Amino acid sequence: MNVQSDLFEEINRLKKEKNAVLLAHYYQEPDIQDIADYIGDSLGLSQEAAKTNADIIVFAGVHFMAETAKILSPGKKVLIPDLNAGCSLADSCPADKFHAFKQKYPEHIVITYVNCSAEVKAMSDIICTSSNAAKVIDSVPKEKKIIFAPDKNLGKFLIKKTGRDMLLWDGTCMVHEIFSLEKITKLKIRHSKAELIAHPECESAVLEIADYVGSTTGLLNHTVNSDTKEFIVATESGILHQMMKASPDKTFIPAPPDNSCACNDCPHMKLNTLEKLYLCMKNETPEVDVPEPIRRLALKPIIRMLEIGRG
Repeated sequence: MNVQSDLFEEINRLKKEKNAVLLAHYYQEPDIQDIADYIGDSLGLSQEAAKTNADIIVFAGVHFMAETAKILSPGKKVLIPDLNAGCSLADSCPADKFHAFKQKYPEHIVITYVNCSAEVKAMSDIICTSSNAAKVIDSVPKEKKIIFAPDKNLGKFLIKKTGRDMLLWDGTCMVHEIFSLEKITKLKIRHSKAELIAHPECESAVLEIADYVGSTTGLLNHTVNSDTKEFIVATESGILHQMMKASPDKTFIPAPPDNSCACNDCPHMKLNTLEKLYLCMKNETPEVDVPEPIRRLALKPIIRMLEIGRG
């Protein structure tokens, strides 16, 4: 018996039976990516799901992503394969502490990166993604002061890119913080024709030597469009699956982290497995919900971001 093919068959059957749409973030294991209806970054996936007539959204990602899907699709049931699939970046910005921080600077506009909890979104003026953050910041009048949360590395990158002096919340992503500058530099010497591409959640020292910096989707598109044949990839290793599928003639090397492991996997993302996904769809649990008052408040800064994007 082939367990993998049996699970694929059962998951596809359940999708039809329950009128469910399956979303997979780029950082999920390859099997989950291959069976998903949509693969992408968190906000884009939630937007795609909102356009469908599905009754159930199954989000193979982490908790804040499932919350975002619920914020955009309140009439749909939202499931996640493992309720413990959290996010070190979102967890680094607890709602109560962020509220206290925000209260100290009432004159500041609050821009928060989408990688945060629904409660933190509800305290924000505008949400942003890594790909549209600079445009969002540029939309704020120069005389207005800005709080940027929760990722300080992305914030530092954006300060350099936009020239705005923002007040940064002290949060980071555990995966993007562990890349070793020394090991990457040695790797670049060994692979002299390779481009180093990096997510802006990486530390400044890595971003400064990168040939291209962009969102996960931006990194994927760059590898497809570039004439370069070899890439050192400084982000979560799950994206390499899509890069190799899109460009089988190119070589992708995961950037080495500063630890004994040779990989850069997000332990939260990798809590989701094909078996958990099947059980989640079969039992329609665990379900992710957002209280309606929080949902309405969290929706406003997302709508504001979308308006800026259309402007």
